[in-house]
Amino acid sequence: MRGVRWRRIASQIGRSVAVWVVSTLTMLLLAGLLPDFRLQAPGGDSATRIAVTAACGAGAFGLLSAVAWPLLVRLLLLVPAFVLGLLVFFLNGSLLLLALHVNPSGRGEAAPETAVIVAAVMSAVASATGAALTVRDDEAYRRRLHRLAMRGSRHRPPGPSAPGLICVQLDGVGHDVLTGAVRAGLMPTVARWLARPDGDEPPVGPVPPPTHRLTPWRTDWSSQTGASQLGILHGSTFDVPAFRWYEKDRGEVMVSNRPTSAAELQYRAVLRTGEEGLLAVDGASRGNLFSGGAGEQALVLSIAARRRSRENRSRAGYFAYFSDPANAVRTALSFVAEVGREIGESVRARVRGQRPRVSRGGLYPFVRAFATVVERDVVVAAVMGDLLAGRTVVYADLVAYDEVAHHSGPGSRDAEKVLQRLDRALALLERVAEHAPRPYRIVVLSDHGQSPGETFRARYGLTLGDLVRAGCGLAVPRRAQRTHSGAEARAAVRAALRRPVEESGGRHRPAPGSEPIVLASGNLGLVSFPDVPHRMTKEEIDARHPALLTTLAHHPGIGFLLVRSERHDGVLLAAHGAEIPLAELTDDRGPLARFGPGAADAVRRTHSFPHTADIMVNSAYEPADGEVLAFEEQIGSHGGLGGAQSRPFLLSPLDLTAPTADGREPVGAEEVHQVLRRWLAELDGPQVPLPADAPEERAA
Repeated sequence: MRGVRWRRIASQIGRSVAVWVVSTLTMLLLAGLLPDFRLQAPGGDSATRIAVTAACGAGAFGLLSAVAWPLLVRLLLLVPAFVLGLLVFFLNGSLLLLALHVNPSGRGEAAPETAVIVAAVMSAVASATGAALTVRDDEAYRRRLHRLAMRGSRHRPPGPSAPGLICVQLDGVGHDVLTGAVRAGLMPTVARWLARPDGDEPPVGPVPPPTHRLTPWRTDWSSQTGASQLGILHGSTFDVPAFRWYEKDRGEVMVSNRPTSAAELQYRAVLRTGEEGLLAVDGASRGNLFSGGAGEQALVLSIAARRRSRENRSRAGYFAYFSDPANAVRTALSFVAEVGREIGESVRARVRGQRPRVSRGGLYPFVRAFATVVERDVVVAAVMGDLLAGRTVVYADLVAYDEVAHHSGPGSRDAEKVLQRLDRALALLERVAEHAPRPYRIVVLSDHGQSPGETFRARYGLTLGDLVRAGCGLAVPRRAQRTHSGAEARAAVRAALRRPVEESGGRHRPAPGSEPIVLASGNLGLVSFPDVPHRMTKEEIDARHPALLTTLAHHPGIGFLLVRSERHDGVLLAAHGAEIPLAELTDDRGPLARFGPGAADAVRRTHSFPHTADIMVNSAYEPADGEVLAFEEQIGSHGGLGGAQSRPFLLSPLDLTAPTADGREPVGAEEVHQVLRRWLAELDGPQVPLPADAPEERAA
């Protein structure tokens, strides 16, 4: 044992010396290339003196990066995390200037802007050199990953030998998008798991056996992250009729990706099921809207609104990642590159006259860069730490594809590039899992898909709100106003900036009045009359606004309406005077026939929710091309019924039982929750108790 220990110490010293030498050579090279960076006196120095200056400067910079940087990042946790990312270059450059100042050779100076460049290059080179050396030694590689990912965390004892479960959610990636990406060779890791060769070329040599199975599942009517992830993590989607909705009893607009609303939804789900969630025992929640009851949380929206404390560590993932200056520099550079890439792609789409197209200006390039770079890097690093710490169950959400597909389209070149990067992230987690203290089973799943199509406003020149106002006999603005995107990445950015998620006009509590409140959730619209305390019936709406329901039901952009009825409890309204009681509603005929199996049950279930809107509006859907008309400014949308948005996927290891015993598709996020609980039990992990029968009505 003593010999092994000394060999480890000698190996670590050797690697440190090698990194120091490479850093010294990098500093010498930069001094020769950059005019504002000098390592010699104005009158000149000998080559030996310059080399000594470079060696001392590189050593001082390395020590400061190892010691001072983590302290600076910890202090700056008081600063919004998004701002912290922007301060990376300034902090790193300041450390280099300090290293030159304390250099015992008395030489070396750099202009501030040059110091930023030199520090960034040296951090990247040192990180690459250290990784290249340690990756040759499996044990050293494992220790290095553990140190970077878990820095600042308490030491945890080795985990049990029973396998753990890692669940990675690829937000917004539908089943058909995934299979298409595998066929096109965009996702080689997933293709290898499914034993499907990349592209259309026949395989060369034997094909390894598959390790995973791919299963589609169906969402509820509300095909969006708020409902799906709440159901997956907490076992309940009850009373979540859309991404955003108005609650008359509270006089408040609920928005799934607003921290206060997410916290309330999580509380209601726990109250209804009587269980803390899927991750309650030795679990970790990373980048999600909800905690799942996990003790370890990073970038979790439902706790973002609470005051920071030991119990609220939502932003701890930023420290674990940015405490390594090389990580910080690499992510910051990638962030800037992604902003430039988005601006270039947006200009390209505009020049080519691409249709459909939505506005991609303003802050959107920065929101996209946050989702595709910062959020991805921080969440993946946090999951790496969970793997190496031996946690039993981890659930992580990567929102990159969903954000890009909303604005570029689900099948766009932009979205395909994101899928390639997500596949590389899965490959990295797979490699890190090989160095974990316990075996792991990796499950990849999505919460919903996305359906393409132009916006309702682009096709008809008015928004759903304008159409509702016209049906009510109210004045319609000449210029239709833009609706807010429901993308999860916007909420993550606002939470990082500690700014609330706002609705139209910034009104979370609309003043009661005669005008209706119209909210959009992808191609699902909700109309509520705030001055009526109960859910209005068709008869009451007709008496108050005789033309409204007819105007909506007969519009070519509307697929169907759901309203309450005094005579039939609930009815579905559609074009040509169709009025079908919910009890007689079927999937194989009538207005829902084109929306696929399960549509009738999904509509009936939503009708039973206490906070279903007075009028639920689903846009038209064309099965031939899979297109819907979004009521938001999105050319890839989800939230209602119609097309790929309702058909996400579940990619699971073959050594776990099939999601369903009879081979059917799981229906609803609540069933997916039960499947994951069963797999946890199969892996002989903590016995997560199944929830008791839930009450029919939400507790007061």
